[in-house]
Amino acid sequence: MADVLTLGKRILRHEAHAIHKLAEQLDARFLQAVYQILHCKGTVVVCGMGKAGIVGQKISATLSSTGAPSHFLDPAEAIHGDLGKIKAGDVILIFSQSGETDEIIRILPMLRSFRVSIIAITASEHNTLAKHSEIVLPIGKLEEADRNGVAPSTSTTVMLALGDALALTVCERRGFLAEHFARFHPGGALGRKLSLVDEHMRNLDRCRIAPDSETIREVFAKRRISGRRSGAILLTQQDGRLSGIFTDSDLARLFERRDEHLLDAPMRSVMTLKPASVTSGTRMMSAIAIMGDKRISELPVTDDEGFPLGMIDVTDIVATFPECAAEKAAISKPELKVVA
Repeated sequence: MADVLTLGKRILRHEAHAIHKLAEQLDARFLQAVYQILHCKGTVVVCGMGKAGIVGQKISATLSSTGAPSHFLDPAEAIHGDLGKIKAGDVILIFSQSGETDEIIRILPMLRSFRVSIIAITASEHNTLAKHSEIVLPIGKLEEADRNGVAPSTSTTVMLALGDALALTVCERRGFLAEHFARFHPGGALGRKLSLVDEHMRNLDRCRIAPDSETIREVFAKRRISGRRSGAILLTQQDGRLSGIFTDSDLARLFERRDEHLLDAPMRSVMTLKPASVTSGTRMMSAIAIMGDKRISELPVTDDEGFPLGMIDVTDIVATFPECAAEKAAISKPELKVVA
């Protein structure tokens, strides 16, 4: 087992060293490639054969998901009709370690006829692909990580890292923000975390809300809603803005005091003043973090002026965000002091 671990560590260090070396050698040609993609009037068409093609597909997907329209072109299929996917103004990003891959070499003269820009990620500036490209990002002659030095490993790892650097630098320079990212990732765990509280909160018609001047007895007698109720009541001041919150835990603590006169006291005298809240447009990942940090089960949502719009309830998070186990584990019933 020690030998196996040693081998695994050696391969990782070998590939990491190659990436580090490339980072130190990055020069103005990288800037030129970023500029070409940023100012592309068409689509970034990514091309590669074999393992380099698989890397290219991933980079194409990253470009598309971060604001640079892109698609992958299989060079073997290109000569059988897929060249129709290319138009003037496109940028062609080609991955090829050797720069002499037959399928790629065959389409280079035709690519030039489309009046496109070609960026090559390849071993050196002295192969056929490089000679047909406006910009060459050389990764150098690399020793593959396997014992025989032939299985694409170090070369594809370096291509992937350089492709990511290119795509994410373009993303950064484009000013691509979280809200843009969310637009392209509406599904799955990532989409849920990037979604807004407005999409998941309980609207006011599903919340208990009352003036903070009413008594506890009045509020619980009048404010009833159908369906699963939340464990909190939103309380508002005279102008309708949120002034406090009263939870089931607060009610339990009042009963523990065994003072029935408090049931006829105004809510403002026993509620939690200025509770934690978020405004409309807040990301769910931020709301979940607040609930975890403050160990609260209900989080009011307000507009920019402080008027309540709804509430995030921990039970809804458990049902909708199963991937947020760590955040949910940190959320418990609030330990808030009752203001007497």
